[in-house]
Amino acid sequence: MLRKIRIFLAVVMFICVTGLFLDISGNLHHWLSWMPKVQFLPALLALNFIIVGALLLLTLIFGRIYCSVICPLGVMQDLLARLNRKRNKYSYSKAVSWLRYTMLGVMVVAFVAGIGSLFALLAPYSSFGRIATHLLQPLWIFGNNALASVAESADSYAFYHVDAWMRGLPTFVIALVTFVVIGILAWKHGRTYCNTICPVGTLLGFFARFSWFKVVFDEGKCRDCSMCSKNCKAACIDYKSHSVDYSRCVACGNCLEKCKFGALKYAHKAVKKQEVGKSETEETVISVDTGKRSFLLATALATTAAIAQEGKKVDGKLADIEDKVAPKRQTPITPPGSRSASNMAKRCTACQLCVSECPNQVLRPSVGLMTLMQPEMSYERGYCRPECNRCSEVCPTGAIQHIGEDEKSSIQIGHAVWVKKNCVAVTDKVECGNCARHCPVGAIEMVPLDENDEDTPFIPSVNVERCIGCGACENLCPARPLSAIYVEGHEVHREV
Repeated sequence: MLRKIRIFLAVVMFICVTGLFLDISGNLHHWLSWMPKVQFLPALLALNFIIVGALLLLTLIFGRIYCSVICPLGVMQDLLARLNRKRNKYSYSKAVSWLRYTMLGVMVVAFVAGIGSLFALLAPYSSFGRIATHLLQPLWIFGNNALASVAESADSYAFYHVDAWMRGLPTFVIALVTFVVIGILAWKHGRTYCNTICPVGTLLGFFARFSWFKVVFDEGKCRDCSMCSKNCKAACIDYKSHSVDYSRCVACGNCLEKCKFGALKYAHKAVKKQEVGKSETEETVISVDTGKRSFLLATALATTAAIAQEGKKVDGKLADIEDKVAPKRQTPITPPGSRSASNMAKRCTACQLCVSECPNQVLRPSVGLMTLMQPEMSYERGYCRPECNRCSEVCPTGAIQHIGEDEKSSIQIGHAVWVKKNCVAVTDKVECGNCARHCPVGAIEMVPLDENDEDTPFIPSVNVERCIGCGACENLCPARPLSAIYVEGHEVHREV
């Protein structure tokens, strides 16, 4: 019963979290944006001590339920492990403690030192986010586009085409390597990654040693058949010594199901008082009623959950449209709500949820060494619309703090800069004014290049104090490949 409840909750959690990253409609975040916020590291970085406390309490009661139910990377490993159909494929192995605590120490040092790229590499939820965004979402989009083509042929528009594009090659490579490494480890050895590399698993494993409910042996019933060890994906059960390494046990329930002699129980281990006629104190196992255990487990998980609560480019077949090229910005642009580049670097785990959820295709992972994979803005494919605040709604860590639509229109994340040599009004002697017409805050005015010449072209003049850096001018500028006007980022955002 325990195993069935765990699998049901894990599947629901996994599907919902994955759906957030795959969602191309932009609707799921209204209902499911709380799920990333109950992940351990995002909650810790967001200073959400209620969630962190609830997860630690859950661990102290039930063991590492978090790893087998809530963490999407942990559930993904279980799914990959099931692809290996070999029966009784696992065996007990000693914990590689030096590696586990070294990886935990590296993550702590990376966090304190502000090395966001290294911190992001080790964060389990972020690793899954990169896999979902850069590997699974393109496949999802291709499937959607195939259905859209079929629907269009039948004069139906139940589906619509969505662009699939490479958001960042370095991040894609990291996501691919991560998936391959974790996939091989899970397929061959089960939870090796969780119990040797993952810092969150190591930290929760420390608390799991003291959990109230544990998998315990009834040595009188054990026949040393070794089925528990052969089916323990955490490699933490030593049937020979009748012991369990609780720091690695993820309370999956596989061993309970495989034991045919009832020698294993998920129970609380207590010391029984000395009885009459006995000279020594006996240690006994108090069994827990299955129905009550299931109810407690479901209630704990439900409580944790309740806490958080272009279209196509059409050129008429007359000429090819040259793609825009990103300008070299002296200061990268961070999303509205991030407050500053420093706040983004310290609190972002590079989970890619904001990147996958951005409807305007403005966010993409950074290629900078210290901020590798963290989101930054560029306007080759769209601009940051003043009415859109989705990235601030889905960010689980507070790296992008929630902002309202009215507040966003007053946040200056950068300012526009005009480049004379790229402007078609100067180079081609034509009237344009596209940037001024589409500026949502009226920060651009067209002025004559030479006030003494009646035939002089009109060029944009930017009111830097009024510009919010949304990138509408840069994106809609007809100059190719480099826009004649682009946005330079600000280290610290301010209100205008």
